Amino acid sequence: MARANSVQKAVRLNQARDLLRRSAGQPALPARLARICSISPRQAYRYLQQAQSLNQPVPVGEVKVAFTVKLPPTLMGAVKRYAASKRQRISDVVERALRAHLPRRIGRV
Repeated sequence: MARANSVQKAVRLNQARDLLRRSAGQPALPARLARICSISPRQAYRYLQQAQSLNQPVPVGEVKVAFTVKLPPTLMGAVKRYAASKRQRISDVVERALRAHLPRRIGRV
């Protein structure tokens, strides 16, 4: 079975949090969450454990897809150093740079 992406994880954590808030203390919660999310009871139990510490719902973002970009080695080195200095992932640095550069709405130039 494939790993859950970040959107699936956020949705499942929010479902677990909602179940805990509505039905706390019920021993059947892992089986119920497993049915709702089509996951194993063991994984459902893990989501329920994580959801116990949530004070608010987890924001659900967009699914991310991978793509390849060819960059000069000097630019790639600069991006890697910048990301390391900010303790961020390279993909997050590139995403922010692209969002800052691209128009906010499609069709706007």
